[in-house]
Amino acid sequence: MNQPAESKIESVPMWINGRAVNPGGVRMGGVFNPATGQVARRVPYASAAVVDEAVKAATAALADWRQWPPLRRARVMQRFLRLMEENQPALARIVTSEHGKTIADAMGSVQRGMEVAEFACGIPQLLKGEHSENVGTQVDTHSLRQPVGVCAGITPFNFPVMVPMWMFPMAIACGNAFILKPSEKVPSASVRMAELFKQAGLPDGVFNVVHGDKECVDALLAHGGIHAVSFVGSTPIAKYIYETAARAGKRVQALGGAKNHAVVLPDADLEFTADALIGAAYGSAGERCMAISAVVAVGAAADPLVALLSKKAQAIRIGPGDRDGIEMGPLVTAQHRDKVASYVDQGVKEGAKLVADGRGFSVKGHEDGFFLGTTLFDEVRPEMTIYRDEIFGPVLIVLRVATLEEAIALVNRNPYANGVAIFTESGGAARRFENEIQVGMVGVNVPIPVPVAYYSFGGWKNSLFGDLHVHGVESVKFYTRTKVVTTRWPHQDTPAPGFHMPTLG
Repeated sequence: MNQPAESKIESVPMWINGRAVNPGGVRMGGVFNPATGQVARRVPYASAAVVDEAVKAATAALADWRQWPPLRRARVMQRFLRLMEENQPALARIVTSEHGKTIADAMGSVQRGMEVAEFACGIPQLLKGEHSENVGTQVDTHSLRQPVGVCAGITPFNFPVMVPMWMFPMAIACGNAFILKPSEKVPSASVRMAELFKQAGLPDGVFNVVHGDKECVDALLAHGGIHAVSFVGSTPIAKYIYETAARAGKRVQALGGAKNHAVVLPDADLEFTADALIGAAYGSAGERCMAISAVVAVGAAADPLVALLSKKAQAIRIGPGDRDGIEMGPLVTAQHRDKVASYVDQGVKEGAKLVADGRGFSVKGHEDGFFLGTTLFDEVRPEMTIYRDEIFGPVLIVLRVATLEEAIALVNRNPYANGVAIFTESGGAARRFENEIQVGMVGVNVPIPVPVAYYSFGGWKNSLFGDLHVHGVESVKFYTRTKVVTTRWPHQDTPAPGFHMPTLG
């Protein structure tokens, strides 16, 4: 297949101080269309100097933006939300062209991002402080929530719209300025959102977009003008982000990887359960931090469940994400496809039972695309690599246990604790599971328990580094600092405080 001439490939700009910027003298990378395997766009990688330019723009804009009344900021967010709604199909097409997921899946992910902006429109209520009268004689105390400052977001390739929108709408509504560093694999949607935000009336410099790899990330982490960093990605990088930014004195929330389990009890509706698990495991080619990647089949549920999963997995329609009727698209890069395929090799080598094999899959007319078929393993043991590692691809594994107690213990031993689900018709079993499981997000007959925007999203253990989750009320806490003011208005006959520790009696 012929590759377009480099001179004909468009470049994705950065967005600094309210305008598109194509900085010279920086490294460039390719942005692939995963369905064709071709470079569709080129993207500049920001140097430390470019990052500094973005920080200076954000710092300058912050001084005025933080003084805007919350209601006025909310009105800008409302206009931005309307523009996002009008442009949702176009944004979904951008996501599909760079990530590979289906249009329907992309549309849904854009919608979930927009719901965070919708929540951010209520920021005046969310920023209210507290007031106590007469905490002491003629002494009142009240608290304020004020912006943290310039914030940065570093986001992954799998949700080019949704994950950035977990961060910047809340940060900006709280009065902060924001610098977004999207994955260099999927840069275009972020720049389009910046254009829409400017159209909505956001002042120049409040929202900026820089592209790049580790050099850009390290510049953001080290820059003294950035006060808070949000991250979503793999656990090793999340730990690096957290430790590096925290040493630099920044506030950090770093969401890491996952090995999401689904526990299936014998009383579950297996047809319903299998349909739910197929979508949760293979949707978006398994490139979701909330994908179900490990099924824990309890007792008699195992054999019929594996038979259903095998039948349904091999019936999935795979092809370019923009084609009608397609249920699963390609993986994001050739390197990632090959890495996922290597896990299938390793699973076979370590003795897992290969029920469905996705290796060697190709799509007619798209032989250079980054496609991989659906893979299903049975009789997996906890010591196997395909259980221990986050594969992040269309590979579903099944482990077998005898009881719910064993299933809970298995899940709780895993170092990841992002999401988990249980399938059962027993309220008592579900309640016990909900109470005892050590995981941040739990679904009961819900395979992908991503909370709605007004609840927080985040895991436990090695799936989160930091104290606060993203979106919901916890994001308001992350993007603001609390200030407490104690006030006395003395009358002329009120004695002044002495040299002793003041008391409020």
